[in-house]
Amino acid sequence: MKFVNIEKKSQGKFITRYDVTYETEIGTKKVYEMISREKDIVDEKGLNGKAANAVVIIATNEDDSKILLNKEYRMAVADWVYNFPAGLIDPGEDQYQAAKRELKEETGLELYDIEDNLYTSYSAVGFSNETNVVVIGKARGEFSKSTSAEEEIEAHWYTKAEIRELLKNKKFAARSQAYCYMWSK
Repeated sequence: MKFVNIEKKSQGKFITRYDVTYETEIGTKKVYEMISREKDIVDEKGLNGKAANAVVIIATNEDDSKILLNKEYRMAVADWVYNFPAGLIDPGEDQYQAAKRELKEETGLELYDIEDNLYTSYSAVGFSNETNVVVIGKARGEFSKSTSAEEEIEAHWYTKAEIRELLKNKKFAARSQAYCYMWSK
């Protein structure tokens, strides 16, 4: 594929819609619709040259016997979905500060031990260039309601057996589903 150009189609509060034009190896033109958190992409570098937009938190309890999941009402699918806590990285924050803040805001828990982080990945590479960084650690404390009145989140600790049951008949975000499957084996 050869990049030809990018055209902004519409600007929302949180996302921007673009048409990206490519030329295929056989010389045909392909226009690809996509969304981005970036408001002013003007060239090919702008499609993939940014730092992570968001953080995903994979947390276990102190003895690693349970994993933390949010059950969150997601408006785009009009349903409850199981997912790891996550959120946007605010200006001036690094991934660790964002992970601690987001976990506290969404669950009330404290991310007290950061064990690792994963390299930047794409949220939904089929239609967006939004990127995440995954922070892995341990959390503790008491659950509390999300501090955002615009989010409906129920956080809970799950054992491996409970995860295996959820995977049989509950909807997950793809990354969370795959990780939970491997963790619960």
